[in-house]
Amino acid sequence: MESNTQDRELRISRTLNAPIDLVWEVWTKPEHIAQWWGPNGFTNTINTMDLVAGGQWHLVMHGPDGTDYVNKSTFKEIIEFKRISYEHFNPHFIATIDFEAQGEQTLINWHMLFDSTEILQAIVKAHNAAEGLKQNIEKLNVYLAAMPAK
Repeated sequence: MESNTQDRELRISRTLNAPIDLVWEVWTKPEHIAQWWGPNGFTNTINTMDLVAGGQWHLVMHGPDGTDYVNKSTFKEIIEFKRISYEHFNPHFIATIDFEAQGEQTLINWHMLFDSTEILQAIVKAHNAAEGLKQNIEKLNVYLAAMPAK
């Protein structure tokens, strides 16, 4: 059965120049994710990051203009080195990030599914969410490149 959700999805795929164990580490450790999460110019305070199904993820993104954006999510699925899925509240969406080892690189597929086309369009318009997602993955790539080799 083919899904008809394309009009309410944001997707990005990228091959990162880092092995999957390192990519997983910087996605799952609060001290790392705080360093790269969000669009350009944003910083983060991670209040809670309980990386288990049903666990809470509470963070505050601090915008370059001084605005604080409170984010609350619940992890839905965690499969080590394979998938992180979480439900984000206000705006409501489900994010699924799939990881695939490709030798010393990692393919990441990031998918966000919003409740409606209107909600997605409003978020894209108000926060430039599609560009923000691209910037987020670029910040991840830069952060990984700066990590010391193991």
